[in-house]
Amino acid sequence: MNTTFAPAGRLCNDEIRHQAQHMRQSPTVSRQVSDVGPNMVIVVNQQRQIVFGNTQFFRFVGLPESQCLGQRPGEALGCEHALDSEGGCGTSVFCSTCGAVRAILSALRGEEDVQECRLTRKDTHEALDLRVWTHPIEVQHATYVVFVVQDITHEKRRQALEQIFFHDLLNTATAITGYAQTLALAAPDEVDTYRQRVARLSRRLADEIEQQRDLAAAERFEYAPQLQRVRSRALLQEVAQAAVHGSHEARALAPDCVDLELETDPTLLRRVLGNMLKNALEAGGSVRLGCRPVPEGICFWVHNPSVMPPEVQLQVFQRSFSTRGPGRGLGTYSMRLLSERYLQGQVSFRSTVEEGTTFFATYPLRPAARGESPSAPSARPAAAGRSPADPESANE
Repeated sequence: MNTTFAPAGRLCNDEIRHQAQHMRQSPTVSRQVSDVGPNMVIVVNQQRQIVFGNTQFFRFVGLPESQCLGQRPGEALGCEHALDSEGGCGTSVFCSTCGAVRAILSALRGEEDVQECRLTRKDTHEALDLRVWTHPIEVQHATYVVFVVQDITHEKRRQALEQIFFHDLLNTATAITGYAQTLALAAPDEVDTYRQRVARLSRRLADEIEQQRDLAAAERFEYAPQLQRVRSRALLQEVAQAAVHGSHEARALAPDCVDLELETDPTLLRRVLGNMLKNALEAGGSVRLGCRPVPEGICFWVHNPSVMPPEVQLQVFQRSFSTRGPGRGLGTYSMRLLSERYLQGQVSFRSTVEEGTTFFATYPLRPAARGESPSAPSARPAAAGRSPADPESANE
């Protein structure tokens, strides 16, 4: 089987059961893999397949030991990329950025390692942050890897929350205070200007707090979408006007932007499109945005001329990943979470040197009723994946 990173070969079920029996009988393994303490521990063989583990791990993944044996860690954890390629966990291009796979490969070379691993569970879209330790052991003259896992998801989310409040909100609050002080001393012909700035920054401050509140509720499955009928072009214009980064000349609505009616939660959709536009503006250059009809319903897009490096493209939707420092990776993650979990849609992107970067958000015009199959896009973003520069896109 082909692989783009780690070897793809596996042992058969009989060989896995044979190795698992060795693990149960080994005093070395019993000392290192224990049900005492909070950490999850498994043992993987040279093919990175699970051959032993403790109760904490199997409870965390929600599977019995018998079902986990022979799987690789990402497969047992339900990683969305674990089955992207025929070889399974560790063999897709996304796996090249996975700390868990890297740590196991280090241990197989005889080196202890500590890494952090970010993954999203395929079925629930739950984002996990894990810290993993690996070290090699010898059992029956064969090398295995002890793989210790600590769930640091809440720690990472607390750090992100602190970053948001201590950085973004403090900056906005400081600006409000400065303009308010200036307003008290302003000349009569300057009062309206400073009053408008204070009002705009106050709205921005409230919006930043509401975004974090909505994201936290969405991750807990506690957000209740409020569906309304909205017009696509008017919504895009509102998002463009609300953007506070860059001049109005830096962002332009495409002339062929369609005006369709869709039923959605406008608050969440504004969150998604606002983050798409904010990220594009921060990347620099002239930004265009628009929307067009597609077979799935409607596709919103935002384009900027910059290109994302390949390693960024592989991690851009992970919760804790950001090119702007720790705790700054919530924008693209929330776009995907809100779209897929609550709006029956899909967010994707294309980034090339020739075309720049375009993010796409595709939704049905009418959400499916509970129990029905939503008219959301398939896993292959065919229509949504076209660049706005493509001549075909204007005729769809």
